[in-house]
Amino acid sequence: MVKKTEKKPTQKMTPRPPVVVVLGHVDHGKSSLLEAIRDFKITSKESGGITQHIGAYEVEDKGKLITFIDTPGHEAFSAMRARGAEVADIALLVVDAAQSVQPQTKEAIMAIKRAEIPMIVVLNKIDLPNANPGKIKGELAKVDVAVESYGGTIPSVEVSAKEKTGIDELLEVILLVADMQELKAEIPSEEYPVPAEGLIIESYMDGSRGPVATAIVKKGILRAKDIIATDLALAKVRSIKDFRGKEISEGHPSQPVIILGFEKVPAVGEKFKSYRTEDEAIEEIKKEKPKREIGPTVLDLSGDKKVLNIILKGDVFGSLEAIEGMLKNLPQDKVILRILKSEVGEINETDAKLAEMSKASIIGFRVKISPSVMKFMKNDLDKKLRIRTFDIIYELIQDVRSGLEKSLEAEVVRTDVGKLRTILVFWGEKNRQIVGGKITEGELKKGSKLEIFRDDKKIGAGRIVNLQRDKKDIDKLSKGDEAGILFEGNVKIEKSDILVAFIEERKKGEL
Repeated sequence: MVKKTEKKPTQKMTPRPPVVVVLGHVDHGKSSLLEAIRDFKITSKESGGITQHIGAYEVEDKGKLITFIDTPGHEAFSAMRARGAEVADIALLVVDAAQSVQPQTKEAIMAIKRAEIPMIVVLNKIDLPNANPGKIKGELAKVDVAVESYGGTIPSVEVSAKEKTGIDELLEVILLVADMQELKAEIPSEEYPVPAEGLIIESYMDGSRGPVATAIVKKGILRAKDIIATDLALAKVRSIKDFRGKEISEGHPSQPVIILGFEKVPAVGEKFKSYRTEDEAIEEIKKEKPKREIGPTVLDLSGDKKVLNIILKGDVFGSLEAIEGMLKNLPQDKVILRILKSEVGEINETDAKLAEMSKASIIGFRVKISPSVMKFMKNDLDKKLRIRTFDIIYELIQDVRSGLEKSLEAEVVRTDVGKLRTILVFWGEKNRQIVGGKITEGELKKGSKLEIFRDDKKIGAGRIVNLQRDKKDIDKLSKGDEAGILFEGNVKIEKSDILVAFIEERKKGEL
């Protein structure tokens, strides 16, 4: 009798939409491009339903879906990748066609190259009269980004987010690049169950709904009532919504979904996976050592350096993570930046009390100030409570940098500007004296400060009260000129002494 061989179940693969991340310099129009794509492809009725910044949305073009991730910048993108997260399939590098390649553009290029994903160059603001796409392409070539029209392999598209031109062409190029990648994902079948897996790209605490997370499903199908877990958090999925906030029964690969049901807020960049039982999920969490606890954090730094205390409040954890990463990169050789608290939510009384007690500044990113704190600020005559809020990360970072520099003492910088060798000496009265000599270096000005040297040793100091040549008053004399000086100082000048003129400038502290 011939034995029948059992067929091994084969995994079922399905094509999936591309996930696209948008990176570039802060002022080059990343947000306006995302808004233009959203407004261009999503009806006003649908768009009007998007009230919360969730970090991702999807559009349909020619019957195909594209998911866009709206990260605060390349820092957040890199932070996600640092956890081993494969965040996106394609990166759009946005460059202002009327400006130039900026340092942050180069940083974004490095982040894309490290991620090893295809790049599409988007030349934005093409509607401006001084737009020069050829110049930008040349600058990009110098940083090893060669677009197709410059003999390279990287596609480039010219758009105007303001005028909503070039959007169709951009979406077409994205789909073309995606087709070349042949993107696919595993999905479950009767004979081959596949757990749902994905990536947390945004998270925050909602006062009425509890922890809320935006995720991209990477494989499998996520369903309501599933049990899922990240390294830090467990969820019995209570509800799944699409990016508009509309209730859906399941989430498919590459789809952005809003998940309710986490017991605590998961970290941005964490991977999640579905489990058959809660015990199985809890066991998996115990195996992992949390890399970062979510919630208020205190950084304890000690030493004799100057310290600038700040309290950081943000709209969502993704923003906070990006901001903290950039703040840690600020030079702290001369003054330490201490983050007393880093938390999501509006600026409240607890923050104000901590700031008052610790003499800290409160820095907010896309958050409101509670009415009670606003009232306190109006009555704060001494302006002891310092609160500043921002909508752009780089402006926030620059403000903190300025605060660090202001805490440093101004430096007095001395510069020698001229020398005179004395030839004739006339004794004067009290602390004044008339001397004559020749300027051997630089120049002398009326009012200049002087130091007197004899045999290479400093013997005193003073200033030029008056300056003459040929018995005529003059404001300035240069090298080679003979000069008469009315000197005022704490020493009697002798023949052959060297008078060194100098200026002193107070320069603000630099990190």
